[in-house]
Amino acid sequence: MIAPRASFSVPLSDGRTLDLGPRTLVMGILNVTPDSFADDGRRIDADIAIAAALDMAASGADIIDLGGESTRPGAAPVSADDELGRVMPVLEGLRGRLDVPLSIDTYKADVAEWALDLGATIVNDISGLTYDPALGPVAGRRRAAVILMHNRGRSSDMYARATYGRVVDDIASELGARIRAAEGAGVAIERVIVDPGIGFAKRAGHSLEVLADLARLAALGRPILCGPSRKSFLTAAIGDVPPGARDWATAAATTAAVLAGAHIVRVHDVAAARDVVRVADAIRLSAPREVVEH
Repeated sequence: MIAPRASFSVPLSDGRTLDLGPRTLVMGILNVTPDSFADDGRRIDADIAIAAALDMAASGADIIDLGGESTRPGAAPVSADDELGRVMPVLEGLRGRLDVPLSIDTYKADVAEWALDLGATIVNDISGLTYDPALGPVAGRRRAAVILMHNRGRSSDMYARATYGRVVDDIASELGARIRAAEGAGVAIERVIVDPGIGFAKRAGHSLEVLADLARLAALGRPILCGPSRKSFLTAAIGDVPPGARDWATAAATTAAVLAGAHIVRVHDVAAARDVVRVADAIRLSAPREVVEH
């Protein structure tokens, strides 16, 4: 059964909006880190990263998500200065050259503030505003859209916290608390997007269950972003292959996410994902249902 998907209009800090629901949006991942799990780290070079962002946009990305710190399990944290040193040249190089919205993947208020100054309009926080208490007020004051991801603990200990009853119900409850905290920090509810955090404080079985039961998150009343791209949980089904060999598995997980109600999918291979979501959306459109508006 294909899950119903509500429609939302999410305001961005530059006056534009994300229209979510009529079709699935593709968010391209732009990691400018030397230790990204899914690529060879070449994008630490600003010129290469800028060219990659422009190529993603040309290939059909609806949003570019720029990050300067690897947050894979076990990754070492970096300082705000180091993170800024990685992302600022890319932000500066993209000013006036990128037509699609730019998201900053950070949990640090200082990094978000600079990124919003340099053209970002979305803050994507893997901690759901728990790591840096100053981030929520910054995002609220700057009128940025905010992606609240479900997570527990830090990269060093998140798997130790991967204990759930019914995993999607627990995620929904904890994300509900993060939505309320965001509102308390000054983030308008209409600017909030939620992410179940596949692979974060979740073992492979948990992540598969999230995809199977994603429709339950619709009860939160906010648009859903899902990011299964090249993650290790896929190897539970396809065997122990490296991240670069997981794109077909990513396509399957992405299709499942769209059919279960995801509004945005976060991916490494934008061109492939564009075709995946077009087909998944065509399947959605062939199933009669009542449209729900928010």
